[in-house]
Amino acid sequence: MRCRSIHPLAIFACLAGSIFAQQPELKDPPKTNTRPATTAAKPEPFDKADVKTMAGQCVSLDTDAGVIEMELYPEHAPETVRNFLNLATTGMFDTTTFSRVVPDFVIQGGDIWSRDGKVSIPMGERARRTIPDEPNKILHERGVLSMAKTDEPNSASTHFFILVKPSPPLDGKFAAFGRVTKGMEVVDAINKVPVTDEKPVKPVRIRKVIVAPCVGTRTPASAMSP
Repeated sequence: MRCRSIHPLAIFACLAGSIFAQQPELKDPPKTNTRPATTAAKPEPFDKADVKTMAGQCVSLDTDAGVIEMELYPEHAPETVRNFLNLATTGMFDTTTFSRVVPDFVIQGGDIWSRDGKVSIPMGERARRTIPDEPNKILHERGVLSMAKTDEPNSASTHFFILVKPSPPLDGKFAAFGRVTKGMEVVDAINKVPVTDEKPVKPVRIRKVIVAPCVGTRTPASAMSP
């Protein structure tokens, strides 16, 4: 908490015969560098969507290496799916790259700062917005889509990853929220690009992300035993 100086309304001086004289009121000089008011977050398409509505949406990543199609599981991670759909629908993922690749493990995307061109102030503010942790019973199997985060609680923001091999140590710790339904050969190709310290020498770009109603029946998510 920041302390502020307080100016007295009156200064009393003891005069002869115990007569008190009140001093003029002191005022702070006007500020010339006032901070602009913070604007409220702009509403996004899936802010009020229910689980059924979100479950009916599928996402396609049109990448330099091909198209990756995915289904989502909001019944297991509703706020994670809502955040992902909002970012996808508003174009935040367009022209970003898979900026981290771990061979035989994952490809990771969602770095807004890897976009083509300048990241605007509103984009930067949106990229820093975090969401609640939603670890769940979905197994981190090959093709599963999950949310990246730091060791700090509730630190997930925009970064996501797709597994190329099962990783049981992630189960119950990270918010798995979807699965690749078509295009795993594209995921595998991205996972095999040359890297230096998990950074692709030439990152594969996501040209555009498309959100559209799913066609067909969803595949049930594999879950851990109770």
